Amino acid sequence: MRYLTAGESHGPQLTTIIEGLPSLLPITAEKINHDLKRRQGGHGRGRRMQIETDTVEIAGGVRHGQTLGSPVALVVTNDDWKHWTKIMGAEPLAEDVNPDDVKRQISRPRPGHADLVGGMKYGHRDLRNILERSSARETTVRVAVGAVAKALLNELGISIVSHVTEIVGIKADTSLVEGKSVDEIRAIVEADPCYCVDPVASAQMVEAIDEAKKAGDSIGGIVEVIVEGMPAGVGSYVHYDRKLDAKLAAAMLSINAFKGVEFGIGFEMARRKGSEVHDEIIWSEEEGYRRATNRLGGLEGGMSTGMPIVVRGVMKPIPTLYKPLQSVDIETKEPFKASVERSDSCAVPAASVVAEHVIAWEIANAIMDQFHGDQLPQLKAQIDEHRRYTKEF
Repeated sequence: MRYLTAGESHGPQLTTIIEGLPSLLPITAEKINHDLKRRQGGHGRGRRMQIETDTVEIAGGVRHGQTLGSPVALVVTNDDWKHWTKIMGAEPLAEDVNPDDVKRQISRPRPGHADLVGGMKYGHRDLRNILERSSARETTVRVAVGAVAKALLNELGISIVSHVTEIVGIKADTSLVEGKSVDEIRAIVEADPCYCVDPVASAQMVEAIDEAKKAGDSIGGIVEVIVEGMPAGVGSYVHYDRKLDAKLAAAMLSINAFKGVEFGIGFEMARRKGSEVHDEIIWSEEEGYRRATNRLGGLEGGMSTGMPIVVRGVMKPIPTLYKPLQSVDIETKEPFKASVERSDSCAVPAASVVAEHVIAWEIANAIMDQFHGDQLPQLKAQIDEHRRYTKEF
């Protein structure tokens, strides 16, 4: 499968076309909109979320609630576009309009953002041409894509959930997820303002976010994604570019402001002996092969083990600050405070939703790479047979 997205932060719409989905997959705008709403939530979000109410239009590839096997087109309209039609319009400027007079041109790049380097790369003196596309607003439509992927995974008995484990050094008690199903974790997370399973830590996170907002600053954190029901042996050890953990890591790091990724106990492995890291293999007639622990996060040799996949990503503080850092005006070369754009003080809860959906896409894509399935019933039958085979191996 593959997809492309198009659109700018303040453009008329965000668009994606998904290719390679099997036919007869149930898809509704209602389910996608539920996840789009989650992306807009979480404590610490800015005024943009009060302006936009993201909803998706299914513009192709679905008829009467089921995919056709042809490309699926999704559109998310920007409600704020009406205020930006002259600034972001696609038509050339009139001959009597001085381009320098167009409102909201940006010549002062923000530290930590794509502004300056993107301007260098594409030759734009107005850095708005960079920030409009490099904005995390693009993740809106990626969440829509991931929601479609989750619909496919759900049909195959694979479920996925995300939650926030840390914000600005405040750590949640992640043992609270142990023994809980994905559905149970989701019920807790979706009722929490920080999308956190630990109510005590969540209350402290809310305070920290509010303090950062008052100070005109921003804060980051860590999110975790858990995938249950993944068949064993998906991915490959044969070639570097077919390793499932490598693909998941790339997906996580493709999210705006994400700078690190780990699986299972992650970097803690560097502090332990091998006997305290690797998961012993056990077998039972009822369940087949399992691991006694899951320190490796459900992945060995670039392949799924059948245990829950556990992947975490670290998000740096958002670089758009209401108390901006020093920068340089690219026109005058004089030092100035960086430009201020409407932003969030903390987007870690929202980013956990984005992480959930980009991981869902990679999991679904890996499934489609390994199993043939032009039609959903064919795909289901193949995976059921594969599960029987690995259990009895």
